[in-house]
Order: sequence, then C-alpha cells, then structure tokens
Amino acid sequence: MNDLRLEVSVDDQLLRLFRGDKPVRTFTISTAAKGVGSTAGSHRTPTGRFVVVQKIGDGMPAGTLFVSREAVGVWQPGEAGDKDLVLTRVIRISGLDPDNSNTFDRFIYFHGTNREDLLGTPASCGCIRLSNRDIVELHDLVEPGMPVVVIPPSRSRGKLIFFDCDSTLSTIEGIDELARARGPAVFQMVEHLTHQAMNGEVPIHEVFGRRMEIIRPDRATADAVARLYLDTIVPGVPEVIAGLKAGGWTPVIISGGFEPLIHPLAKALGIGHVEAVPLFFDADGAYAGYGEDYPTTRNGGKPRIIREWKDALLPEAVVMVGDGVSDLESKPEVDLFVGFGGVIPRDAVRKGADIWLTDMTAWSSIDLPGDRR
Repeated sequence: MNDLRLEVSVDDQLLRLFRGDKPVRTFTISTAAKGVGSTAGSHRTPTGRFVVVQKIGDGMPAGTLFVSREAVGVWQPGEAGDKDLVLTRVIRISGLDPDNSNTFDRFIYFHGTNREDLLGTPASCGCIRLSNRDIVELHDLVEPGMPVVVIPPSRSRGKLIFFDCDSTLSTIEGIDELARARGPAVFQMVEHLTHQAMNGEVPIHEVFGRRMEIIRPDRATADAVARLYLDTIVPGVPEVIAGLKAGGWTPVIISGGFEPLIHPLAKALGIGHVEAVPLFFDADGAYAGYGEDYPTTRNGGKPRIIREWKDALLPEAVVMVGDGVSDLESKPEVDLFVGFGGVIPRDAVRKGADIWLTDMTAWSSIDLPGDRR
C-alpha cells in the first residue's frame, strides 16, 4: 500500500491512482466551478501536495448524507438537486505546501455527490467530487498517509464577463434603498455619499462603514430590497445574459452591494457566481454587521477579485461591465471595459471606457474579444 498515490488533473477532470509510476485506476471527477486557489472562503480547489488524513463512512449505505462529517440521513435521487451535498464517503486531506497548508481547516474532501451528471466538468464548491460508486471504491483503496497531488491547470478555460449590479443590471442602488426605508433624511444623506463614491470623489472605504452605521438594516428590510432588485431589472439584461451563456461566457456579478440582496437577482438571471459583500443578522433578524474585510468595500477591490478569477481559471478572454469609477478601476485587468450609462451616466466612466453603452438592448453591437475570429 505504501507505493500507492493519487494524482488529480484539474485540466482533465480526472483522478488517477498510481502504484509507483504505473496508473492502475482512473476516476472521473469534478473540481471547483470557480477554479483553483487556496484562499479560505474562496470555494476553489487547492493545488499542490497533500496527504490523506481521515476516512469517514466505512460500511455506510451509498447516498449517506454527511453534514460536518456526521451522517444525518440518506439522500434520495432528485432531492436538493441544486446543492453541493457530501454523500456516501468522505476522504479528508491536509496540505503539505505553504500555499495550501490551510486545506484541512477549509474542509476540502474527496466525496460522493448528488450531481453525478456534472462529473467531468468543474462544478464543486472546492472539494473533489466522485460518483457514489467510485468514492466507495476509492475509500477502500486509500489509507491515511497516502500522498496526493493536485496538478494546477495549464489550459485556458472559457471566457469571463463581470457585471456590476447596481445601476447596471438593476436600476436601483441597493444601499440607497436600504436607506430609503429609514426615512427621507437618511436616504438623502446616504444617496449623497453613494454618488460621491461612485463618481470617484471620495474613497469607497471612507463611506462604506459610515453608511452602514447610519442605516443598520434589519433582515426584513434586506428581503424587501432583494425583491426590489427583481422588479427593477434593466431592460434587455435577461436576453444579454442568456446570449452570453449560450456563447460560452461565464457571467459573474461583482458588486459593492450585499450578497444576500443580490443573490435572488443572480438566480433569476441564471448567474451562478456573485462576488458581493456579506451581510449579517442575529437570530431575531436585527443588523449584526457586514463583511468589513471584503474586497469590494474599498477601492481596488474589484480588480483584485478579477485577478483571482484569472489566476483560478486562465480564461481566454475577460470583460467588465459597469457604471462606476470602482468598475473602471478594473480596466487594466480586462480585455474590454464596457461602461454602462443607461441608468446613471458618469462622465469619468464614459471617458475611460473602451465602449460606452446606454441601452442593454443594443448589446449585440459590441464586438467581444472572446468572440473575434
């Protein structure tokens, strides 16, 4: 057993079991939909050298559902089809390199999945998925101490297009709507701060915390604004997103707004990835803070997130679409920056954009870099 080792190919979406230098078994897998990376909370698959440290689920029936590595029931096909369930067996690994040393604490596993239909494509939230039959076989073959290597990708994968949300996909500014619920005086104050930040007059980090201390939104208000996003989608946006996805683009929302408010909009548009600020509530629904360290709470945050996506996926082309100066900051990181002025035209963005668009229904006139022949 000591000469057995595992090798994961992110490019090929394959797991190979070697005895010495000879491959003896190959499994089809899914690594992370968001590509590779070792940052905690990134939902990306770490790469490098690892070791198997724990096996869980021996003798349990196929489909056993694990939550926090404890068996809590048996999954039935068709249940929770859109969730990333941990099924059948769990093989936990620990990183051996400085970059992946947090892997154990990130709870990165090999495990069975309820989405066997997606095996062979990157689809997980960071773990390495196998079919429920294959994870039983693998579990029986491996032992703690077995070495594992995850080979980082070397081939480009797909095309990325990032969209700002407020005043780009939706006609509202979510933070302003949270303020509106507190009354006209609070709304006027917060709206002024928002425009200053979006026009580049004041650094974003200087106004972000100030606005939240003024508003302190509760869960009910946040839910109401989430519904408002759905009611104020910019005309033409659903057709644009559908066309981009059909053309092989992966859309990502990247926003200084709040993830729980934006997520329903993303789901309605068929956008699977949202990079936005966490918002917290206590058990009674009262405001309990926000993700103060999240990149988009400050200037330079959107370029940083785009760089992480580029490193994770090695995309063929990258485009950014947005209305504010914080969006324009991403221009050096993308192949094309589309400034959108259909809701609030900002002169600095118009002057700096590669393309200036005021009507999403005119999107087809744009020559995207990844579509050029």
